[in-house]
Amino acid sequence: MKTVNHWIGGRAVDGTSGNWGPVTDPATGAVTTQVALASAAEVDAAVASAKAAYATWGTSSLSARTTVLFRYRALLDAHRDDIAALITAEHGKVHSDALGEVARGLEIVELACGITTQLKGELSTQVSSRVDVSSIRQSIGVVAGITPFNFPAMVPMWMFPLAIACGNTFVLKPSEKDPSAANLLAELATEAGLPDGVLNVLHGDRVAVEGLLSHPDVAAVSFVGSTPIARHIHATATAQGKRVQALGGAKNHMLVLPDADLDAAADAAVSAAYGSAGERCMAISAVVAVASIADELVAKIRERAEKIKIGPGNDPSSEMGPLITRAHRDKVASYVTGAAAQGAEVVLDGTGFTVDGHEDGHWIGLSLLDRVSTESDAYRDEIFGPVLCVLRVETYEEGVALMNASPFGNGTAIFTRDGGAARRFQLEVEAGMVGVNVPIPVPVGYHSFGGWKDSLFGDHHIYGNDGVHFYTRGKVVTTRWPDPSDAPAGVDLGFPRNH
Repeated sequence: MKTVNHWIGGRAVDGTSGNWGPVTDPATGAVTTQVALASAAEVDAAVASAKAAYATWGTSSLSARTTVLFRYRALLDAHRDDIAALITAEHGKVHSDALGEVARGLEIVELACGITTQLKGELSTQVSSRVDVSSIRQSIGVVAGITPFNFPAMVPMWMFPLAIACGNTFVLKPSEKDPSAANLLAELATEAGLPDGVLNVLHGDRVAVEGLLSHPDVAAVSFVGSTPIARHIHATATAQGKRVQALGGAKNHMLVLPDADLDAAADAAVSAAYGSAGERCMAISAVVAVASIADELVAKIRERAEKIKIGPGNDPSSEMGPLITRAHRDKVASYVTGAAAQGAEVVLDGTGFTVDGHEDGHWIGLSLLDRVSTESDAYRDEIFGPVLCVLRVETYEEGVALMNASPFGNGTAIFTRDGGAARRFQLEVEAGMVGVNVPIPVPVGYHSFGGWKDSLFGDHHIYGNDGVHFYTRGKVVTTRWPDPSDAPAGVDLGFPRNH
């Protein structure tokens, strides 16, 4: 059986806690790997490695950092397929989707390669007689990143490239459900010339998380995961005086107005709801259909959903793979089996789906629920699976009010041909990311990603300008230098004295 150990100080380090976690192939249900689960002592070792490396990396030149990052970007590009294969083997998503994940992570590596312009300061001269004021940004020290199972390569790459480009060192605690991609990312960083200890990978469970949150040498924590855990991360780490960006869960809505192109809206709904088996924090899980178009829209979504090919992620013909674990699969199915009792019309029920020859895999088909109530569990909870709810409203205003009443505010979208309605929507909807005829409005790397309300805890979104600001501290320097003409008597520097 394959073993995944920690990566500390630029090398693989055997786990010593005696605790191991199982990693399964979601397509077969078989345990293929064991991953080391860190002890408190191993947390200390990873942080100590990062702290020691910070002594030199934090004062290294920008050109030295970006030289490494450019080499790293080239290595990641050359190993796209290798990284994607690990994602498919442990997460289950189809290979093309895994490649897309790697590509979106590479965007942030490319942003980090251009960090020199992001870290430029400001200067005001002559604010008073012979007084100048400058603003600079400096690194903060050791940063911890705690990342989720659904994007085992992309989300880590949303964090550590920017953090280390800004001069920090990093301890990554990836999900123990699919840990291998994180180790490959770290190995390639070492191959690119990143000094030992700048990037460390610590595998583990709650022990590792709590150890990082309370460690006195960890200055900041980045997190992506569910809302309850994000809330805990934020409360715990800020109580320890750390800065925190904690991105939580979501219930993303797509408002479809009567004038929308319904074929485009149906295509978008299927892609956004069922892509990556719905295991995305930006998945559209609730379509809000306005007035008369609901019946036609539901029929178009059903027609498309029934054609999606589900199978192993390494099968090129598969369009959707299994869910990450058996327990998660059963939880997702429970929302569908209980939907009718809570008033929903079950248009598609995917709970009985399986794949011939892979019956022990974590399979579930696509489910479509119509006439869903805002009081039902399927609407209120983040399901994180291929279940799409359709809610019906009579007016635009009713739809926006319904969406804004949700405790989540991650991403949202509107489908319409009316520019005025779209403009009004982007100003009125209470969410951090908005798509206009775009179902999954994940920003490009040089803008920032993050939601509102219970989808974000902390003041900074991830990557983009917010990411740079999170991983640096501002400092203002006020300077007065004597003029050479004020030199002591007897020393003539040749400057005129008549001013």
